[in-house]
Amino acid sequence: MKQIALITGATAGIGKATAKNLALHDYNLILIGRRKERLEELKSEIESGSNASIKILHIDVRDNEQVEKAIDSLPADWQGIDVLVNNAGLAVGLGHIQDGIIDDWERMIDTNIKGLLYMTRKVAPLMIKRGEGHIVNVGSIAGKEVYENGNVYCATKHAVDALTKAMRTDMLKDRIKVTGIAPGMVETEFSLVRFKGDEEKAKDAYKNFVPLTPEDVAEVVQFAVSRPPHVNINDIVITATDQANSYYKNVKK
Repeated sequence: MKQIALITGATAGIGKATAKNLALHDYNLILIGRRKERLEELKSEIESGSNASIKILHIDVRDNEQVEKAIDSLPADWQGIDVLVNNAGLAVGLGHIQDGIIDDWERMIDTNIKGLLYMTRKVAPLMIKRGEGHIVNVGSIAGKEVYENGNVYCATKHAVDALTKAMRTDMLKDRIKVTGIAPGMVETEFSLVRFKGDEEKAKDAYKNFVPLTPEDVAEVVQFAVSRPPHVNINDIVITATDQANSYYKNVKK
């Protein structure tokens, strides 16, 4: 019987790549995102290239009522979720904290922290009831260190790091696996969102530098969830070869 993986933020980047990867590794998928057309396109693409069955849930994880209704709406045989990938997240804006834009802060906090909490609160009890499950929280190296102008984004990813450890501890007796994955720079829509649609600034973020691809991170997710029952990968930090941490990059001139 195929396992079921639920992936948030599935319409682009790491979420989309993870969906494609897990479909090829014999998972059925529940794909969550805010962009309905993209969800439908991804569903068609995966179904045409694999044997995976797909459910799409067009919701915003920042809205707890939407999350609860969506999970409750799943047929009983789809509520046996084996893997939850809490991937939805974003950075909005760059600036010193004293100049911060409150709306940007709230958007990051609501998505990166509350969205992860809402989804986990709804799915974890289903896993505990069955006595098995694996939660993967996609964080960031920004959750390991703080850099100038990253203040609130870094704070949200530090929260993800702490919540990952807390989940692992709280659900230890229930044998629920929990893994944190903290990527460095990955070329996705991340910079386009951070720079609020400024394509030139977004491109400059990766100029003369070879970042990770979404597929690189998806392979790490698949590795973590494919370990045998007695093995849990607690924490993985992954960067491009040319990135040591948030501060040091090997930028070619």
